[in-house]
Amino acid sequence: MLPRLDPVELIKPIYQDFINALKQTAYKGEINSQYSARLAVATDNSVYQQLPQLVLCPRTKQDVQLITELASQARFNDIKFSARGGGTGTNGQSLTPGVVIDLSKFMNRILEINVEENWVRVEAGVVKDQLNDYLRPYGFFFSPDLSTSNRATIGGMINTDASGQGSLVYGKTSDHVLGLSSVLADGSLINTQPMPIEQAETLALENSSLGKITKQLLASCRDNRELILNKFPRLNRFLTGYDLEHVFNDDLTVFDPTRVITGSEGSLAVVCEAKLNLTPISKAKALVNIKYDSFDSALRHSPDLVRAEATSVETIDSKVLNLAKEDIIWHTVSDLITDVPDKVMDGLNMVEYNDESTEALEQRIEVLEGILQQDMAANKGIIGYQITYDLGSIGRLYAMRKKAVGLLGNTQGSQKPLAFAEDTAVPPENLADFIGEFRELLDSHQLNYGMFGHVDAGVLHVRPALDMCDPEQEKLLRTISDQVVQLTAKYGGLMWGEHGKGYRSEYGPEFFGETLFNELRKVKTAFDPLNKMNPGKICTPIDSQESLVSVDDIKRGYFDRQISTPIKTSFESVLGCNGNGLCFNHDTASPMCPSSKVTRDRRHSPKGRAGLMREWLRLMENKGVDLLKVEEDLDGWSVKRLLDKVKNTISTSLSDKNNNDFSHEVMDAMQGCLACKACASQCPIKVDVPDFRARFINLYHSRYFRPLKDHLVANVETLTPMMAKVPKLTNAVLGSSIYQSFSKTAIGYVDTPLLSYPTLKQRLANRDFTQFDLAKLMLRNEQEKAKTLLVVQDPFTTFYDAKSVEALMVLAKKLGFDPILLPFKPNGKAQHVKGFLSRFANTAKSAADFLNELHGLGIAMVGMDASLALCYRDEYRQILGDKRGDFKVLLAHEWLSKVVEMAVQEEQPSVAASVDFKLFAHCTEKTALPKSEQQWQQIFSHFGLTLDKVAVGCCGMAGTYGHEAVNLDNSKTLFEMSWQGKLNELKDEQVLVTGFSCRSQAKRFAKVQARHPVEALAQLLP
Repeated sequence: MLPRLDPVELIKPIYQDFINALKQTAYKGEINSQYSARLAVATDNSVYQQLPQLVLCPRTKQDVQLITELASQARFNDIKFSARGGGTGTNGQSLTPGVVIDLSKFMNRILEINVEENWVRVEAGVVKDQLNDYLRPYGFFFSPDLSTSNRATIGGMINTDASGQGSLVYGKTSDHVLGLSSVLADGSLINTQPMPIEQAETLALENSSLGKITKQLLASCRDNRELILNKFPRLNRFLTGYDLEHVFNDDLTVFDPTRVITGSEGSLAVVCEAKLNLTPISKAKALVNIKYDSFDSALRHSPDLVRAEATSVETIDSKVLNLAKEDIIWHTVSDLITDVPDKVMDGLNMVEYNDESTEALEQRIEVLEGILQQDMAANKGIIGYQITYDLGSIGRLYAMRKKAVGLLGNTQGSQKPLAFAEDTAVPPENLADFIGEFRELLDSHQLNYGMFGHVDAGVLHVRPALDMCDPEQEKLLRTISDQVVQLTAKYGGLMWGEHGKGYRSEYGPEFFGETLFNELRKVKTAFDPLNKMNPGKICTPIDSQESLVSVDDIKRGYFDRQISTPIKTSFESVLGCNGNGLCFNHDTASPMCPSSKVTRDRRHSPKGRAGLMREWLRLMENKGVDLLKVEEDLDGWSVKRLLDKVKNTISTSLSDKNNNDFSHEVMDAMQGCLACKACASQCPIKVDVPDFRARFINLYHSRYFRPLKDHLVANVETLTPMMAKVPKLTNAVLGSSIYQSFSKTAIGYVDTPLLSYPTLKQRLANRDFTQFDLAKLMLRNEQEKAKTLLVVQDPFTTFYDAKSVEALMVLAKKLGFDPILLPFKPNGKAQHVKGFLSRFANTAKSAADFLNELHGLGIAMVGMDASLALCYRDEYRQILGDKRGDFKVLLAHEWLSKVVEMAVQEEQPSVAASVDFKLFAHCTEKTALPKSEQQWQQIFSHFGLTLDKVAVGCCGMAGTYGHEAVNLDNSKTLFEMSWQGKLNELKDEQVLVTGFSCRSQAKRFAKVQARHPVEALAQLLP
């Protein structure tokens, strides 16, 4: 029996008082003090962990003002803040022990665009790719390009002065900020933009907040101008934290306080809105992938490529390349980065060119090719290159490069490449020698590492592999950090070339020197005299005795090492999450984590759920609970366990005081998961939420009773065949208003689907299909077996969409096969989703035994539903291990692809169709089987038909998720976010949908009678 987990760290009384006071104001945002909400923002993409007291999600900048104005009262002097966007920082910039102000949930609106003047105004929570999707039809983009662009917010980019690929040409974020609207710690709203120096001097005489700030900036930046210019290195990725140099233009005639806020990591003010300039999209683009025999060759060759006037030069080492080849992303670029015969590719430079015409671009590429041919002849390590002008291909290549950040975290073993000293910037001409010494440094500690970066700007991301659960290796992190600082200084560089200071702020005084660092502290004092804004980052106020944060501060590894090795190994997917946040992808057409998209709640994401589960495992460990033993014991039954459940469940429902079990908060996050398994393939770390979710639900219900709807869902494969014996009566009952009302209130289940009528059995009765007879199948010869197809039933298509199963058998018959419907055998997917793992294991064993027997005949087996067919491959392997056997149930497109491949030399069948079909693919299918959409297109093309894939995310159904009353609003919103608009543009006969749940959702909300692709083929083929 699991114990109750009381909150580990209650919020401090002053923060509870602050909550109570805030509720009395006009504040309209969210207030969340739950332990789970705080945990979800206690980590970012760094090695650090810092639990905040409170999470606030303001809806407007007026809400932000109310927060900070209230906190400026004397009684709340000790309250601290940190603004947060996408949480993608690699150095803990947004982590705080105080209040997290999360601007990403609500303040994510694009407010205004002026095409004539080339600017746009946005709120701080707008995601970089979201903005560029909006700007694309206007012919513009916001140019700083990050590897985290699909989840990094504009506010976060401003606060770290982010840059990325192409910055040699496009610059950094600060080069594109025209003005900011920010809130100070006292609640003042300041609007900053460039102004003539005369205006600034007049403003400095005012007693306003902005006047005082202006006065200090004039003194710090103008009076120390010569020292600033002499001290800071002349680097493209120059980053000081507070940009003292660029507050003025070169001749000191223009003053811009905005430049000191960009890069300030939220330590000066909360940035709420930004006016940004826009960059025109080039009309022509090319990408040249240059392959090298070593990473050193790639580095040493990069200056030549910069001199060849490339827009950008990105580099990747063999470590990252090999990880990419093992990931789902590689199939999209494998034809663009082919291996060189008899050569080993140990380095890659991705060289981009842009121009206003294809002709001009081709001329520049021709010049580059001449250089490459000469360098290949001169043995400079180049072993080949490939050129692409196709924008889609270029996009896929950059998607692979961007994913490289996360892929490094998926290395095998306990030592993982970590971000802590990985954004050094040195003059590009020094880069190869610098990296040579960097590698020697890491080799001296016997460490593995991965490298990638922007060699055109002298920035390389180097991530040494360490195990933060090992206290000795945690000490090594400090040693390496200190050594890298010295090495960077030796080569005239900077420790913080791109990703900001954060917990590396302690190196600031050494770099700036006492005089300039004191000027930083004076600037901090002018903005935030009480040190309330992200304290400890960059610097402290001039008279403050508070300390800076340190490289040695508490890391995630401190908490993870409290979990025993057997548990870590068993829950590897949970512990593996490194916080890269790819699951926060804003794109509604991406299948990645629909619950994260629809809730915008960090708890309802793979990263959030993994973080909550990690803490739950730790707390159980600290309680002395052996979870592996508990799982084993769940197979049994006892009166005591039943009585304990009664007591615990009653206790939970009677009073809020007894309802504070942290397990409830974890359960809430798990129940919000659609179990679509997109994370299992889309996440670079392969964080498989449905796997550990099922285990948690199983364990949770050892203490608390299950709801009735869970039992009904788990028994769907037993109940449905029984109901199908009397389909008319069943449908009459299920379709009645009395049952629908009862189901919603008593069971929590809505829009109960009706059974197919005629039933599958009735549909096949009048057709000449062979009946299943195992003995007769065994007598068939090899040639007959090759022309036989065994159709595996599932509860959804068999009983609720029988026409699709019938269509598969008709199609097989038309293609010259003998289709045979197998007896219905429960699959158990629903049992797994609801955490009935003992029952699922028994179901899986029974089904596997049956299917393995058939597998021995050497006859193809095909299933119609992707979720269940893939369950045989994934969940069966997890629950049965080696006992699963070798059987394989193909999906329709996998089998048809083989049929088409064998028939490619035969005469094409004559198909007459004027319909342009559109394919809406099932999330699970297209993420687990990334070539599925392409294979469907090839199948249709083989038969002379056109099929275009439609980019959509989750439909919002996901098995029974969309039928649960508690999920109805989210289910509908998800459908409207991605599917509704695209279906509205099409005629019903065009729409082909591979997922049963997706077809059900299209019928429910869009009134579209969508068909499975095999239905269209079966109808059209002669």
